[in-house]
Amino acid sequence: MDKNINQYNETAELLKVLAHPVRLCIVRGLIENGACNVTHMQNCLEMPQSTISQHLQKLRTSGIVKGERCGLEISYKVCNPKVIELIETLFNQ
Repeated sequence: MDKNINQYNETAELLKVLAHPVRLCIVRGLIENGACNVTHMQNCLEMPQSTISQHLQKLRTSGIVKGERCGLEISYKVCNPKVIELIETLFNQ
């Protein structure tokens, strides 16, 4: 066993962010479908735009997703390879 607990902080923080069902659903959907905008997510999840935006903010802040602007629209995609590997393992994709 490794006694240096500090090296696990980054992974623990990623897991905390992913531990919410809506965020987990968003991340899995982005991995499966590629980049999506908030309107597409809103239609799929049947949730208010503000709720999805709040979850996306947490995912962006933690470095899990990033947004690319094209005019007035922002498309989000998963940018953390560790998270992609984790989600694929969890859901056996």
